[in-house]
Amino acid sequence: MHTSLVIKGKGVSREIKSSVIQSPLAGVTDKIFRKFIRRWAPESLLFTEMINATSFNLGYGVEKINQICNEEGPVGIQLFDNRPNSVAEAAKQSESSGAYIIDINMGCPVKKIAKKGGGSALLKDPSLAVELVKRISNAVKIPVSVKTRIGWSDTDKNITEFLLRLQDAGANMFTIHGRTREQGFNGKADWKFIGKLKEELEIPVIANGDIYNTKDAIECLNITKADGIMIGRGVLGAPWIIGEIDSALKGLGNFKKPTTEEKLNLIIEHIDELVSEKGQHGLLLARKYIAWTCKDFDGAQNLRRNLVKAKSPEEAKNQILLMISTLKNKS
Repeated sequence: MHTSLVIKGKGVSREIKSSVIQSPLAGVTDKIFRKFIRRWAPESLLFTEMINATSFNLGYGVEKINQICNEEGPVGIQLFDNRPNSVAEAAKQSESSGAYIIDINMGCPVKKIAKKGGGSALLKDPSLAVELVKRISNAVKIPVSVKTRIGWSDTDKNITEFLLRLQDAGANMFTIHGRTREQGFNGKADWKFIGKLKEELEIPVIANGDIYNTKDAIECLNITKADGIMIGRGVLGAPWIIGEIDSALKGLGNFKKPTTEEKLNLIIEHIDELVSEKGQHGLLLARKYIAWTCKDFDGAQNLRRNLVKAKSPEEAKNQILLMISTLKNKS
């Protein structure tokens, strides 16, 4: 079982002391959430949210890249676009800002991304995809990875040739989500198909899709023989899950999942962080994290409902503190 990972770049190789990677998630994996993940996963490779290269070069989202220089542990930048010049320039700036690795998104199924020629749309334009990889590989010394899917649809899975061309163009690692673009996030991820692709490729392959716990991770690695795994939606409401899986794969056996009280205190901390950075809007942003985290304990549904209606950070935090007190009295 792999417990570390080496990615060989054109000029710089990167060694990651964990084979469990956090997926870029739009609107989720910002610097605050990454800080919580890092608490349990000090050695894992984490990623920023997906960044539009053209918008970045116009000055939008620059802070998302500049923030990583102050973070502990390896952090990668994921870019998406269909303009080679824009992506190459954004990659160079990302490298200068301390990016551990550059990832190109060629798998996002969201229509607004694909309509712009980015994400999964590149599956339909392999020549452009190859050009993007070549330009970025020539622009930076750090490793360049590609995150993609097993094909456009069940009848269009010509992904092997696509990946081999990207490998020849300079890609240093692939993360493969086991669904087609047409599936979106429906159906089951096809780990066996990822395993077949792994046999054809020379560079590291990371398996992605339907990995929510240690059991899933071990089964996925056994089936795919991948060099590592990437956790996406499994982190929602559970920023400790990457550290938990990593600990299990390393055979440490001493991982302590947070108690209900600790999870509730984490929500308070998250609200404080978001409000400190975003003002009152931070409470609105916190609602999705509240919904993901408030579960699996007595009174969770009522608390979740009340927190979503809270009109101020103080009201929300007081309700959480009351729940903590109630749970203590019951125990």
